[in-house]
Amino acid sequence: MAAEPKRDVRNHVLFECAWEVANKVGGIYTVIKTKVPVTVQEYGDRYCLIGPLSYKTAPMEVEPQEPTDPHLAATLDAMRSAGVKILYGRWLIEGAPHVLLFDTGSQYSRLDEWKGDLWNLAGIPTPPNDHETNETIVFGYIVAWFLGEYVARSLDIAVVAHFHEWQAGLAIPLLRKRHVDVTTVFTTHATLLGRYLCAGSVDFYNNLQYFDVDHEAGKRGIYHRYCIERSSAHCADVFTTVSHITAYESEHLLKRKPDGVLPNGLNVVKFQAMHEFQNLHQTAKAKINEFVRGHFYGHYDFDMDNTIYMFTAGRYEYRNKGVDMFIESLARLNYRLKKANSKTTVVAFIIMPASTHSYTIDALKGQAVTKQLKDTVAEIQNRIGARLFEHAIRSNGDHSVNPTPDDLLSEEDKILLKRRIFALKRNALPPVTTHNMADDNNDPILNQIRRVQLFNHSNDRVKVVFHPDFLNSNNPILGLDYEEFVRGCHLGVFPSYYEPWGYTPAECTVMGIPSVTTNLSGFGCFMQDLIERPQDEGCYIVDRRSASVEDSVNQLTEHMFTFCAKTRRQRINQRNRVERLSPLLDWKNLGIEYSKARQLALRRAYPDAFYGAGGEGEEEEFEFSSMERVIPNSVPASPRFRMTGIATPGDMGTLTEEMQALNTSDYRGGHWPVTEEDEEEGYPFPLVMKVRSRASSILSGASTPGGGRSKSLSENDLRKADAALSHVSQQDGVSNGVNGRH
Repeated sequence: MAAEPKRDVRNHVLFECAWEVANKVGGIYTVIKTKVPVTVQEYGDRYCLIGPLSYKTAPMEVEPQEPTDPHLAATLDAMRSAGVKILYGRWLIEGAPHVLLFDTGSQYSRLDEWKGDLWNLAGIPTPPNDHETNETIVFGYIVAWFLGEYVARSLDIAVVAHFHEWQAGLAIPLLRKRHVDVTTVFTTHATLLGRYLCAGSVDFYNNLQYFDVDHEAGKRGIYHRYCIERSSAHCADVFTTVSHITAYESEHLLKRKPDGVLPNGLNVVKFQAMHEFQNLHQTAKAKINEFVRGHFYGHYDFDMDNTIYMFTAGRYEYRNKGVDMFIESLARLNYRLKKANSKTTVVAFIIMPASTHSYTIDALKGQAVTKQLKDTVAEIQNRIGARLFEHAIRSNGDHSVNPTPDDLLSEEDKILLKRRIFALKRNALPPVTTHNMADDNNDPILNQIRRVQLFNHSNDRVKVVFHPDFLNSNNPILGLDYEEFVRGCHLGVFPSYYEPWGYTPAECTVMGIPSVTTNLSGFGCFMQDLIERPQDEGCYIVDRRSASVEDSVNQLTEHMFTFCAKTRRQRINQRNRVERLSPLLDWKNLGIEYSKARQLALRRAYPDAFYGAGGEGEEEEFEFSSMERVIPNSVPASPRFRMTGIATPGDMGTLTEEMQALNTSDYRGGHWPVTEEDEEEGYPFPLVMKVRSRASSILSGASTPGGGRSKSLSENDLRKADAALSHVSQQDGVSNGVNGRH
């Protein structure tokens, strides 16, 4: 029998599969879309995204094309002839990747057959009326069918398939059971059971190891979904999560320790000049000022230059997103500011879409009244200007004749102005919400605001505005896009209890806005692992893991009170510090972790290609294509802090390198190029990166409550290494001084 042809692991093909490809439903759409440019840079046309065909969104997002790969074309033809409706083309986003969308509706006739097969093959039960699971099953079988057909035709190239979340993951156990030669990676962004348990007021993190997972999933009616998620995690060659806190959760709920952490990034646009993002803050803040003047008309007795805008935003998950803690802390902040006789006013926005009927008349009236006043003042201004000019030109050089106020302001102007000022009278307090709520009496946010009595009284130093809708620039009340609104605020507050990653504080950081998050959010853990004193860099982290609820609320109140005490100059300085952290969240840096996951999967699937036929001995040497490397400018110019690898999760959340006898250079071949421009860019205030996390990089859950200690590197080893490093850097400093370097 002829030997099976070897697959080329160097130039492998990558398929990335998710329910939210060209189909915006939630946060994974952002992850996929923003990561595309770096993946395309690495793979070019060897990269293709797979998702379900949504006729509502796909025609606007995808340009149809014919595939150039003959194996792919033959596979799609075969599937079309079997009745599968397919859209193949380019996704019209930055990077323009190939995209392959399957219409699940075209194969619904096979649903019962596939459900039976799933039970026989994997023992996964499926109830009849769960539409989302039915979609998942049809989609999973179509993807497995496609990959099976493609691999059977394309015999000389390795195929890596990366799946996100349980809705896309069903293909993994199918491929494994059918022995299809595809290398699989599965990433869970949040476990199903975790979301349900946290929403149900359970002391989740302290009881993780005690949950009877099958019983809990069955009790909540999601046992079949849980089975799909768990089988996807167990059958994948490499299993990853988005943060250490989710790794800890996955280990106990999905019963497999993740191989590594793949943090979520963003596309960071760095401005040419440092002050540009500060200018954007100023412009956006002026627009929020306009709204606040209108919303608080009749009670507008606070100084705009001494007003701080705080906000929280996200899905309306009252407990998971920590809105309960935010409102409680605002009440305590109000008490402390009043007690301290502070002149600072805090306007706290809660931006969370809920069920509403319409805008309130009061909110609309406020904006209308202030607009009328503004227009009237502008009109009177023009008239006064014309009269002043006329008076001056008639003076014929006699400067002793100055106009009196009565010469400039006519009786008509005074009456018009008086009418506009009378319109500002208001008996009621400024409203707490901008919309008429569909279920006002049972709304948890409004009920808690009533309980703590934050009703926007004149003597309240903390005012609350609940905007239960998405923001957009066409909004007649608060006419800003979300990004512009964030830029105009001073502090984002996200005290989440359950937050596998946390894009909202990450977006704040990239835009140079300080934020408060918790050590139960992926983003909070990420920053804590990387930076020595994150609060000095404008990233405040509340302890919700080991502290009591009372202590956490007090800590959050203290953070907000400290922030209110800052001068304007200090706030500007802090925004500079926050903005320089943005390279830590750039996909150009974090995309490397995805590369590592794919390389690890290939090593497990094709050990002979890496370690020789016996699995031992010397590795074969070969280089991988290199991506453009951007050194974070968060590294101070002096003292020098040269990074051989990366100052991001390569230090803390990396894949299990030591256990796999891997080395970071295996993934990329060679070091990243460092340009003189990158090297010289610096800040007058140094950013201290943590060193200790090198020891914990071997265990994926090391920085979580259940993470064990590393057995290979002791604290003593690290101390010796650090001593040697500091000795070397001093030597460098001496030689640099001799050479006249600054």
